[in-house]
Amino acid sequence: MRTDDLRSYYPEELAVLIEALGEKKFRAKQLFEWMHAKQASSYDAMTNLPGAFRTMLAEKFPLVTLKIKTVQESKADGTRKYLFELPDGQMIESVFMVYHHGNTVCISSQAGCRMGCRFCASAIGGFVRNLEPSEMLEQVYRIMEDTGERISNIVIMGTGEPLDNYENVMRFLRLVSHPAGLSLSRRNLTLSTCGIVPRIYDLAEEDIPVTLAVSLHAPNDEKRKALMPVANKYTIREITDACRSYFKKTGRRITFEYALVSGENDSAADAAELALHLRGLPCHVNLIPVNPVRERTFKRPDKKGILNFQNQLEKCGINVTIRREMGSDIDGACGQLRKRYTFGD
Repeated sequence: MRTDDLRSYYPEELAVLIEALGEKKFRAKQLFEWMHAKQASSYDAMTNLPGAFRTMLAEKFPLVTLKIKTVQESKADGTRKYLFELPDGQMIESVFMVYHHGNTVCISSQAGCRMGCRFCASAIGGFVRNLEPSEMLEQVYRIMEDTGERISNIVIMGTGEPLDNYENVMRFLRLVSHPAGLSLSRRNLTLSTCGIVPRIYDLAEEDIPVTLAVSLHAPNDEKRKALMPVANKYTIREITDACRSYFKKTGRRITFEYALVSGENDSAADAAELALHLRGLPCHVNLIPVNPVRERTFKRPDKKGILNFQNQLEKCGINVTIRREMGSDIDGACGQLRKRYTFGD
């Protein structure tokens, strides 16, 4: 965390800093509320802070804000995809989706990604850097400002691997759920990971009971290695053991994401093998017919194949749904987010 990035500070850290600057301690509470409860984009907006104090803050602690470069809206379902410019000029994408249970924002946790999953656009172009907590928060805040809508759910499923940016993501989760800020329920926060096993155990100890979504995408280790390089380090057995530990610690049912790729992982035998790994684990399988990425050649199964895979899992006692596709016509669906400007779009 950058020491000049006040939007990434916890309230108690702000209080220490504000007192060290010679200001009264209660100013920290006001400042935190402006940055998070009111999502202020400048110090000038913080009208109950003294003018000289605001000037000093602007000089010493530039307020991290993101610039909206482009917004695309799906003609099919109203999903909005945002291209944001970070303070250093890097670009990331975020998505705003409307569901019957409330508005959801899908945010990025890194600029680029080093995981290299073969069916995903996020790793194309490589890893650039981790996002600061403030930069993750800002994706939510600027989308709220642009849409005028309250956000009820956040999924960390955009560009990047959240558990590869562990400390910053943990700080983000605590800040976005802080009662003096946006105050989102931690049960409405979802963290998606490709399965970094040691960090799943760490997350279970954090006392942040978010929904854990694990990108599995294969019924065995050999097929998983062909799709996801991380499988060369962690086996499916190691991942499911970590997930059982997470459930035991948090009581939160695990979601397993499974991208269906025609001819790769979509047979009845694949479904039966997958079910064996998940037997006895309180979980839910989210089937995702693979979305098109122009640099990849993967194809989704036809509707019959998708339903057959679902039925096979259900016969094995596995709770399963087919993900509702949102924003695919604007490349805003699962696996399609990237550092779009690097491709000249």
